[in-house]
Amino acid sequence: MPTYTAPVQDSLFILNDVLNIERYNNLPGFADATPDMLEAILGEAGKMSAEVLQPLNEVGDKEGCVWTEGDGFDNTVKTPTGFKEAYDLYSESGWGALPFPEEYGGQGLPATLNAVVQEYVSSANMAFGMYPGLTAGAAAALVEHASEEQKQAYVPKMLSGEWSGTMNLTEPHCGTDLGMLRTKAARNDDGSFAITGQKIWISAGEHDMSSNIIHLVIARIEGEPEGTKGISLFVCPKYILDEDGNPGERNKLSCGSLEHKMGINGNATCVMNYEGAKAFLVGEENKGLAAMFVMMNEARLGVAVQGLAQSEVAYQNAADWARDRVQGRALTGAKYPDQKADPIIVHPDIRRVLLTIRSFNEAARALVLWTALKGDLSHRSDDEDEKQNADDIMGLLTPVLKGVLTDKGFDNTVMAQQVFGGTGYTKDQGVEQFVRDARIAMIYEGANGIQALDLVGRKLPSKGGRAVQAYFKEVGKLCSEHKDDEAMKPYVEPLSKALGDLQAATMWLVQNGMANPNNAGAASTDYMHLFGLVAMGHMWVLMAKTAQDKLSAGANGSTDYMNNKLLTGRFFAERMMPETRLLLKRIETGADTMMEMDAAAF
Repeated sequence: MPTYTAPVQDSLFILNDVLNIERYNNLPGFADATPDMLEAILGEAGKMSAEVLQPLNEVGDKEGCVWTEGDGFDNTVKTPTGFKEAYDLYSESGWGALPFPEEYGGQGLPATLNAVVQEYVSSANMAFGMYPGLTAGAAAALVEHASEEQKQAYVPKMLSGEWSGTMNLTEPHCGTDLGMLRTKAARNDDGSFAITGQKIWISAGEHDMSSNIIHLVIARIEGEPEGTKGISLFVCPKYILDEDGNPGERNKLSCGSLEHKMGINGNATCVMNYEGAKAFLVGEENKGLAAMFVMMNEARLGVAVQGLAQSEVAYQNAADWARDRVQGRALTGAKYPDQKADPIIVHPDIRRVLLTIRSFNEAARALVLWTALKGDLSHRSDDEDEKQNADDIMGLLTPVLKGVLTDKGFDNTVMAQQVFGGTGYTKDQGVEQFVRDARIAMIYEGANGIQALDLVGRKLPSKGGRAVQAYFKEVGKLCSEHKDDEAMKPYVEPLSKALGDLQAATMWLVQNGMANPNNAGAASTDYMHLFGLVAMGHMWVLMAKTAQDKLSAGANGSTDYMNNKLLTGRFFAERMMPETRLLLKRIETGADTMMEMDAAAF
């Protein structure tokens, strides 16, 4: 059976030493994020994830959710054994309220800290983590765009876990192209709206863990323009609130069925039918897509964390197996001559696999937290230039994080499975579940091809390229600062070369993408991954410099950790960073060959 231990030491190293978040203790919420407080919070989050959530991961996969037809709109979904009790514990412990404003029942702590907790939860039980994760995204959209009355009515009980939340976008005929949606909103005499239509693939759309489910639904008000310009956002509760703000009349919406999926079986993925359901406009009419993007961006960062999380738990179990599994002899001679064979950890190819995954995990974790800190600064800083820069960088990196971390996260679960050999293909060790669960992260919240197109088509040219120019300047400055430091050369030189490749690729897109948009489309995924390698190489330079400084200062009992950090970073620099040159060459081939074949020939 799989095991999981939260990487608390690594998270604290990034937060305290690499990011030095104490320097922001003048900003709202950061004063409470002292090193002692961080250690206490992450220790408890790790304990809950390992002891409560991880044992339910296999249970959720085997049992799944059970849909039962009821009277009228009262179709029900039963979650797997133990999920309700775990959800209650999660809620009572306040995990869902961590980064939200105190005036709505939140704890006001940095979202950066919440990103760590979500990694642990997703590693332990990805399907479970989606229930509170979707609620947090819905609450964030309401905090940003709802009226004060709506915020007070819904957000506090969502943060407490008493109520949960969803996002309803996709319809049977449209996924990414939301302008094609058919769900309609008819005006009621009392100022509310009646929603009619069907939404599919709605995570946590119906379940038995909360007393009300607050659906955020995009729909087109009757008579409004076609396309994305006519989309509005509505809050549509499962139970309409009475005069006292409590769940009252059952709304005219229901879960028509559950999807049968490859993975995340413990999460209820629902077909939602709206049959004149009472709903209330959030924000302005026809401005729903902008409001929903708050939730979508929250979700995309959460999905990026899922990619890292599955990679981490798969790595831990593969490393344990490699240390214990006895098979063959080391190429340089028996390492354990008293045994019939050596543990497979002695083989270079096993170490290649493990270090590939580990070096990605540690860089990805740092990149998630570095970006999450930018998000905090964009909301909490009192320096307008800092806020603007942080918002620019976070917007630029969101598609990179979502696309690269989930692509590589899935690849890494497959590599971890390979370490187990034939046993990994069976259900005996549980690693095959990591592969199945990780696969969805590449698809939902905008398939990764869409993330790549968003990066090259929207994020790069946005505001005259302000964000990408600022990022290039920041990475270039870091390389320049350490170029003469002999100890840093193994990390800095590969990053400098990779940055040059990324800048060359960006210039190629500027010169060739506008002339022929297919060139941008053909290059987009390779460009996204090139950008991801530079961003992770950037993190490795920051971590390597921090580790070296800690060692010079005596390391305070963490010498082995710091030395291993430096070794892992060297592996990434030597084995992973050179891929940027290959990606650049692919980008420069353009779209001609790719687009030449007639569609009927495929």
